[in-house]
Amino acid sequence: MNMSPSAGLDAMRVRAASTCQTLHWLAAGRIDAITLTEHYLAAIDAVNPQLNAYIGLRPDVTRAQAQASAQRRAGGGVLGRLDGIPVAIKDNIDIAGWATTAGLPARRERIAAADAAVVARLIGAGAVILGKTNLDEGVLGASTNNPHYGATRNPWQPDYGAGGSSGGAAAAVAAGLCVAAVGSDSLGSVRIPASHCGVFALKPTHGEISARGLVPAARRLDAIGLIARSVDDLTVLLQVLAGYDAEDPRSRKRRVAFALPDWEPGRLRCGIPRDLAGLGATPVVLAAFEQAIASLCHELGERREIDFSDYPLARARRAGLLLMEAEMRQTFAEDLADTQHPLSPAFRGMLDFAAAKSASDYVAADRMLDASVLKARRIFAEVDVLVLPTTPGAAARLDEPEPAEQAQFTSFASLAGCPALSIPMGRTQEGLPLGLQFVGPPGSDLRLLELAEVCAAALDAAPEYPSQK
Repeated sequence: MNMSPSAGLDAMRVRAASTCQTLHWLAAGRIDAITLTEHYLAAIDAVNPQLNAYIGLRPDVTRAQAQASAQRRAGGGVLGRLDGIPVAIKDNIDIAGWATTAGLPARRERIAAADAAVVARLIGAGAVILGKTNLDEGVLGASTNNPHYGATRNPWQPDYGAGGSSGGAAAAVAAGLCVAAVGSDSLGSVRIPASHCGVFALKPTHGEISARGLVPAARRLDAIGLIARSVDDLTVLLQVLAGYDAEDPRSRKRRVAFALPDWEPGRLRCGIPRDLAGLGATPVVLAAFEQAIASLCHELGERREIDFSDYPLARARRAGLLLMEAEMRQTFAEDLADTQHPLSPAFRGMLDFAAAKSASDYVAADRMLDASVLKARRIFAEVDVLVLPTTPGAAARLDEPEPAEQAQFTSFASLAGCPALSIPMGRTQEGLPLGLQFVGPPGSDLRLLELAEVCAAALDAAPEYPSQK
């Protein structure tokens, strides 16, 4: 009996698959880009009204890209590394012909004239763009509870938030509404929602992926971030998207390639912050972290305590936030003056807070970045990798105030320009995911990914995707 190429690949199986698995199915002819894309568009139609992960869709454009990919595979054309893979884009990243709202009310009709550098690379690699994902207002938040576009719900517990500011992107990956997603990370904006939604996220070394076409939050901190369902997927995405861009003043032109993934786990020197409870970790996160570290006794090698008493973690986070607020007053000057499309009082208040600060206050905050770089150098002179929880607490309920310290453990890597990666490390009694974070010295992205892959396999803590049936 003859079986169709896609036999056994029902919608649920397709939506649960990783990027690498999906690429294998496409290459083997088990599924074509058109059918694959239709599975995801149907899932978005069914699930997104409740989840609110996407706020911008253009199915006609998406289908045309899928058709072009299918024709390339059928006709022997030149294939890209991601040919046919449906991806989502955070709505502070330009796609030519699409609106880029940055989560603000007046930008619904502000159409991008050109693709962001990262989008151009995705399209050049054959990816299919499914849509633009929800985010915090002006990307300034960690909950994706947007007063203009609505809240993105946690795909595992709908009364809870997805984290932010790339919450729509993380929720879409977890819920099987895209294969992978591209967001942004200035103080933790892909790692925080990845932790809360039980998926994998990478903030690369600062400047490794061009930020041209990204609505700036704080240019010294802004990084393109990647979200997926496995570490292998993050590796593929990084290799496709990384590269020098002469038009991005902060793009990193390497004198040498990425450090090769050549760590020997048994000889690894792993740093763990001393007194995580004192640094803000809640009991439930601390218990899950300690259990994860105990389970990784071989993978993490020699463990050393890292003293953060000489580095004011909370003050550094607030300094980074002030830099964002100050720069956003310039980025969103027209939006601040637009009385027809008013910003929320909370967002306006944060930008007004920066306006009340002096130039000396800004300089003091800026110098915290230098202090962070130096602290990272001292840490990585002693250890190969820093391991800590991704967030101090689990996701908060949507009807409760957003916790102020959600970026407490993610901001250090951003301020120091280091690569950082979050993987699932378990769930709370309520079923809320928690994340384990790895931070390495600049340029160690591939080494960090290799270690995270080994640890993710040992923990086997990733939930079963998709969260939404």
